[in-house]
Amino acid sequence: MEQLKTETMHLAGWRDTATALAERFGESAAEYDRSGEFVFAHYQALREAHFFSIAVPVELGGGGASHEEVCDSTRLIARGCGSTALAYAMHSHPVCLNVFKYKRGDAKAEQTLRRIAEKELVIAGTGANDWLESSGHAGKVEGGYRVTATKHFVSGAPAANVLVTSSVTEGEQGPEIIHFSIPFASEGIHIGNNWNTLGMRATGSHDVTLDQVFVPDAAIVARRPRGVWHPVWDAILPIAMPIIVAAYTGLAEQAYGLIVEQAKKTAGQDGLVGEATNALTNAQIALKDMIRLCDNYQFQPDKGLTNSILVRKTLATKAVQQVVELGATLIGGPGFFKGHVMERLIRDSRAMHFHPLPERRQVEFTGQYVTEHCL
Repeated sequence: MEQLKTETMHLAGWRDTATALAERFGESAAEYDRSGEFVFAHYQALREAHFFSIAVPVELGGGGASHEEVCDSTRLIARGCGSTALAYAMHSHPVCLNVFKYKRGDAKAEQTLRRIAEKELVIAGTGANDWLESSGHAGKVEGGYRVTATKHFVSGAPAANVLVTSSVTEGEQGPEIIHFSIPFASEGIHIGNNWNTLGMRATGSHDVTLDQVFVPDAAIVARRPRGVWHPVWDAILPIAMPIIVAAYTGLAEQAYGLIVEQAKKTAGQDGLVGEATNALTNAQIALKDMIRLCDNYQFQPDKGLTNSILVRKTLATKAVQQVVELGATLIGGPGFFKGHVMERLIRDSRAMHFHPLPERRQVEFTGQYVTEHCL
């Protein structure tokens, strides 16, 4: 099985495996959506296929998949179940960030990646939801901190082994944010049961409460001033956003398949199919260019690059939602009923807006960057 993990699976192609998994996931996606239960069975299948460690370099015991392969696998999984793909994306991007750091000689990242590969650990985090301000309180104690906080939108929490998050502490120059990773089994961590939403209902993105949780100094991976831009985001966003956008692009591809299928049964819909083709192509181009900009971790972190990534995220969001809306138009009344795939895609695709940055915040960010840095 170890050889399958590090050699055969990679040679066979992660994309082929993701396609096969998506077909399985599609059989139960509607029931998970109806119940709102977390996709435990899908996660177990991903674990058995070693998908939680595919991004870990082969020399560290992982599958050696490139950043592009991770994105493609996420996109293909979404064709079967959007919730599974999104939760998986939220696991994958902190893993991929550690690959980026490992490639630059970070010993702590190497240790983390070895543990992920050895135990097929599942990650859940708060990341961009905390953005510049973060939340909670981290009080300094001997050997570390005691953290009290409530974190929202922790996708994949019910099945996660490791929590990646941040909190606020008092630094020498004022409030600071500490970023850290700790076991979900740590004393004082509690997972709520409050994820009951319009779309992406099976991601298990519950609130996670930390009640005086001890965070050792060794678990802290970064520090930054509170409330101001920090270069850490110039490393995180170019890696994370293509993976997240890939999940929603997969939804658009699924919707497009329904559009073409329905159009073959309904005369006079060529124009709508052409419009949907244009929109899907826009989404795919935006995603492909985000992946190009990441350059399989070879990029140099820079705010200009981050801005380019965020612009493309907005373009992809508009295109994905256009495809889905066109699908709803073509399918008509049947797609308005609970249980129809299109009805679920309409709801799931709406969540894309919330990932950083929502359009109104993105255009402000971009406008400020352009006026400050461009002629």
